[in-house]
Amino acid sequence: MKKIIYIFSDGELKRQDNTLKFYCEETSRFLPVEDISDIFVFGEVNINKKLLELLSQKEIVMHYFNYHGYYMGTFYPREHYNSGYMILKQAEHYQDNDKRMNIARAIIRGALRNIRQVLKYYANREKNLEIQVGRIEEFEQQIEGCIGIPELMAVEGNARDCYYKAFDTIIGDKDFVFEQRTRRPPQNHLNSLISFGNSMVYTLVLSEIYKTHLDPRIGFLHATNFRRFSLNLDIAEIFKPILIDRVIFTLLAKKMITKKDFEKSTSGIVIKDKAKKLFVEELDNKLKTTIKHREIGREVSYRRLIRLELYKLEKHLMGEKEYQPFVARW
Repeated sequence: MKKIIYIFSDGELKRQDNTLKFYCEETSRFLPVEDISDIFVFGEVNINKKLLELLSQKEIVMHYFNYHGYYMGTFYPREHYNSGYMILKQAEHYQDNDKRMNIARAIIRGALRNIRQVLKYYANREKNLEIQVGRIEEFEQQIEGCIGIPELMAVEGNARDCYYKAFDTIIGDKDFVFEQRTRRPPQNHLNSLISFGNSMVYTLVLSEIYKTHLDPRIGFLHATNFRRFSLNLDIAEIFKPILIDRVIFTLLAKKMITKKDFEKSTSGIVIKDKAKKLFVEELDNKLKTTIKHREIGREVSYRRLIRLELYKLEKHLMGEKEYQPFVARW
């Protein structure tokens, strides 16, 4: 599988003949374009039209983040796989409340089951989480009775509040207490890691959508409006617990990231570049990790699981097979 390139240094990314070259103060290096699927830009990087033409030709998606690690935007090349038929199917399922709710319920069900799996994983490692596991199962039972998106989102919000309260038990570090969920700006170290990780998974899912017939602007759980993309936010709900949260727990348990890797700014708590790189490296390793997929009977990577999730959604929209979300089984 092609790889993701992460750029943290300041410099210039240029097209050189039919490949890429990155120039910065420390060094310059070629980036073989045939091996790249996506580029994540965290530093101050200059680009030009010639570069964008090559990225479009090679179907490479480029995401960029600001100094604080917040997602800013994406160069989403001309969609090579775009399908008018699929857009109509997405719109049809969005506008029909029963069809939309059917998909939205499945997404939340998948998210809550993966949350439960994370809690059970740590409960099996002598963390006292039985109460939270039971509460998540209770919230899951409420999903079927929801008749509208706001009601469904309320169940999901309550379940996540319960889940986040378990983080202190799992992490067990006074420097990384949860307190409450805060965003833009995050008000403590743990919230800063969660926000950064969630931005990463939103963009990863967006990259995988690009390689399908789906349109990222039409989601089902998150409203389709003037926001550029929403489908990636939907699918990310399923993968955040098993990708981002597990990465955070690993980084903190191994003391790879400590309180010293953050700084306070006028906009809240900011992760330093060294910690961002460690986070991205750990996440990239997780994405490359393979598991035995029960349905297709072979090993697939976590990154591939995201694409498979989108293919399942396509089949649902075409009426071929009802969508069932991925649930981890470790």
